[in-house]
Amino acid sequence: MDTSYPREERPPSKRGSPPAAPAPRDHLVWAIFNTLYMNFCCLGFVALAFAVKARDRKVSGDVEAARHFSSKARCYNVLATAGSVVLPLLLGALIVTGVIHLSKLAQESVGFFTYQFSGSDDED
Repeated sequence: MDTSYPREERPPSKRGSPPAAPAPRDHLVWAIFNTLYMNFCCLGFVALAFAVKARDRKVSGDVEAARHFSSKARCYNVLATAGSVVLPLLLGALIVTGVIHLSKLAQESVGFFTYQFSGSDDED
């Protein structure tokens, strides 16, 4: 018998089920916002449909399906938000560059149409 160090007698630990993973988020508020305010190519509506499915699955207790639909809702929400933010910025940049290009073109055409005739005639 090994008595080199004192041993502590512990009661066996209770083995219960591991703590449940938190319920997945359904992103419903974000999807409603995208549907009402930034419905780019109907992606907000698709995100809303997946968010409602995720909430239904979460309420019914099917966590895996809720995670799947939540992931899809988040993806479509990101696409709708990015499209609704990037497209106006891109349109604004195109308008600014078009105005700059047209102003340079107008300045060059003014030089073309204001041709100065000289006073001396070489053809007499």
